[in-house]
Amino acid sequence: MPRYKLVIEYDGGPFCGWQRQADELTVQGAIEAAVTRFSGEDARLTCAGRTDAGVHAIHQVAHLDLAKDWRTDTVRDAINAHLRPLPVAVLSAEIVPTRFDARHSAIRRHYRYRILNRRSPAALTRAQVWQVPWPLDPDAMHRAAQRLVGHHDFSAFRAAECQANSPMRTLERLDVARTTMALHEEIVVTTCARSFLHHQVRAMVGTLMLAGCGRLSADDVADILASGEKRRCGPLAPASGLTFVGVDYA
Repeated sequence: MPRYKLVIEYDGGPFCGWQRQADELTVQGAIEAAVTRFSGEDARLTCAGRTDAGVHAIHQVAHLDLAKDWRTDTVRDAINAHLRPLPVAVLSAEIVPTRFDARHSAIRRHYRYRILNRRSPAALTRAQVWQVPWPLDPDAMHRAAQRLVGHHDFSAFRAAECQANSPMRTLERLDVARTTMALHEEIVVTTCARSFLHHQVRAMVGTLMLAGCGRLSADDVADILASGEKRRCGPLAPASGLTFVGVDYA
């Protein structure tokens, strides 16, 4: 029974997240239905990182097992044919050893968050950004972000419904920079870790936004982290600005 590794991209806007739900449109549910339609098999996908409703991906990784040894380009093209017109696509498919596990074999996951920092609303990218109309200082945000890098208890940035066994996580990178696009109106937050808590990235971005407008200092952000108190955290940044951009394997 061959195991297939899929690289997937999707616009999270129409979906109620990645994970299959009985009565809701999800990315996993849509892809599994497409696999069943082309192969006749009731396959199950395992992904590198489950995303919430509204969160996008440009390099999500998943695996599935099929009884038949299909050509990899057939798997890719057949799934895509049955996904239309949903905004999700399989970019590649390859056969991998059965010891490969999209979730458990991952050693690092990467996310990007986009903030549109201007008064005028987004016309073309409104489903991919968080519009913040007041001025933000990306350098102040970056300085505050460095106080979160490392191995910490991230309880202050954890969703109440998070099911992780421990709030301890090692944040390898959290960078904030204004892009070089026209008018420099976009601020991008990039981060990576082996794993994240539920809502951790969005909670960190919301807190860094407060640092960017002068309401919090870098020391304040460090104090919030040390307190473990979610009530002291900044607002939860909207899902629309968050994109899963990649995953590393050994």
